[in-house]
Order: sequence, then C-alpha cells, then structure tokens
Amino acid sequence: MRRPEIPGVPGVLTPEQCRQTAESIAATQESSGALPWFPGGHTDPWDHVENAMALTAAGLWEPARAAFDWCVDQQRADGSWPIQLRNGVLEDANSDSNFCAYVATGVWHHVLITEDRSFAEAMWPVVSRAIDFVLTMQLDGGQIAWARSEAGILPEALLTGCASIYHSIRCALALANYLGESQPEWEVAVGSLGHAIAAHPESFLLKDSHSMEWYYPVLGGAVRGEAARARIDARWDEFVVPGLGIRCIDHRPWVTGAETCELVLTLDAMGDSVRAHEQFAAMHHLRETDGSYWTGLVFADGKRWPVERTTWTGAAMILAADALSSTTRASGIFRGDDLPRGLEGEFDCACASSGR
Repeated sequence: MRRPEIPGVPGVLTPEQCRQTAESIAATQESSGALPWFPGGHTDPWDHVENAMALTAAGLWEPARAAFDWCVDQQRADGSWPIQLRNGVLEDANSDSNFCAYVATGVWHHVLITEDRSFAEAMWPVVSRAIDFVLTMQLDGGQIAWARSEAGILPEALLTGCASIYHSIRCALALANYLGESQPEWEVAVGSLGHAIAAHPESFLLKDSHSMEWYYPVLGGAVRGEAARARIDARWDEFVVPGLGIRCIDHRPWVTGAETCELVLTLDAMGDSVRAHEQFAAMHHLRETDGSYWTGLVFADGKRWPVERTTWTGAAMILAADALSSTTRASGIFRGDDLPRGLEGEFDCACASSGR
C-alpha cells in the first residue's frame, strides 16, 4: 500500500492539525469498529462511512479498516443496514436508501488512496449487495424512495438523499469496472436517477428550506456546468453568512460546519476555487483545541448549538481540505471526473422524442 499523505490548506489548516482532527474521530471508535457521532452517541451508516473516509484521507488506515469491518459485520442479508445503533444496541431497524448506498463511496475512496486491490475484492460483495438493495427502492420516475420498514417501501423520495445515492452508484460502478464486474442494470438505474434529479424536481418531496437541498444536486454530480453555477448563485445570499459559513436552514440564524464543508466540496467540483477557499476558512471558528469541531453556531446570540462536537463535522472538514489541496489520490472523488455516468443519454433522447 502507498504511504499516506495528509491534507493541509495553507493559512487555514496544517497537515498536523488535519491529523489531530482525524485522531479526535478515531478516539471515539468503539471496539466493534463503529464511529459514533460523539462518545456515547449513536452510529448511523452514512456518517460512519464519512468518518472512515476522513480517517483514510488523513492516513489513519487501521481505524478506517476497522470501520469498514463494522460495515461487513452489520450488513443484513438483504444488503441493508439499520438506520441507527448505540453502543451496539439497535435503536432504529428501518433502512435508509442513502445510508445504505454510501458504503460504495467509502470503499472506492479507500481503494483510490491505498491502491489495495485485495481490500476492493473483499468489499465488493458488500457494495454489490448494498446497491442491489437500494435499487429495489427505485420508483418509476427514476427517483429512489428514501426508506423501507417492515411494512414496505415509503414512497417519498428526497432530493438530497437521491443526489448522494447518484454519486454512490457511480462510485460502485467505478469499483465494478476496476474489478471487471459488469453491471448494466446499475448503468440504467443511475442514468434514470440522474435524469430525475436534473430534470424532474417535482419527483421529490420538497425540503427547499434546507441548504443541502440547494447544493447536493451539484455535489452529487447530477447537475454540472452552467446549470450548477446558476443553481448555486440563485440562493447564495439566502444561505451564506459572510465570515461564518452557511445556514443549515434558510430562515434560521444557525451556521453549521458540515454543510459549509460540503458546500466547499460543491464549489471545488464546479471549479470555483476562490469561494471554496473562502468558505473553508469561514467555518474554522468551530474548531476546538483538540482538533474536534462543534456542529454549529447560532450567530444571533453567539452560542454553539447543539452543545456537541460531532465526528462527522470534522470528517467533512478533512474531505474538504483534501479536495482543496489535491493531496490524496481520492481528492477529486466529488468532482467525479473519472466516475461512470451510466446511460443518462438514453433518458435525454427519450424525453426529447416524447416532446417533454
């Protein structure tokens, strides 16, 4: 395996500080490999994988591998994971499609950095089962239902979750290509999902007061080019608080670090380096002396809220630092330049021929 290089952003974050943040994440790891929100907090599959990615990017490969072992151990026979556990105790047995798909992004990210083919081969069945499970929830319009319970699929689709799933399936296809595993059904599915995100916003349950709804179609890669810039510019002043980061919800005086760093990744994917660096610097008022990050700040009264330092906020920061510095081989994973796009052209042609 390659020797790790650690990201840093001159004037804002040194590689040593980045490593310190990763160590603060690793310090929360439970004996099972789980990476909870904070010590004693719950673990969900999406944030767990995000944390594993940050550990990989910062060179802490052993705890990252333990985190992926947790994914193997906790995956159910149908390819899913439960939404929430705490100290190994099940708290929500339902399945979230986005939570389940994200393992593909984490595995491909780890493979890009470590160049470890044996890891890719070992994790392929896990990723394959997960994506197959997620695609059982795909609806007629290409969008993917957000959850499944014992009663069946909840028919609502969420734009943010689907945009993340779109990126995850593309990562799964990249892993499939790397291992020589043909997945034509995934190519069709990701094409129809990308088309739904880019062209049919009416297919999704509206949550447009949340900043994630604003930037995730761009971050996930379904919206690019001029459409991406127009989307981000249209609501910039509603979400961005100069010098502090971005609001989580458009009408509340609350900036959050993870969302700000995801916007950094979005801007980086658009080639908007100036604004990406500005937003990365802006969120660092949330850093603590041990390298951990507070979740957010209510800027109306200067209070940190909630009163917790979340692992996934630090993880998002590390991934943003890697993107801005182009340090690791996976630093461009959210730019998506080398990720397969599936059969999206088929859906554009079909819509054109039907007059839509």
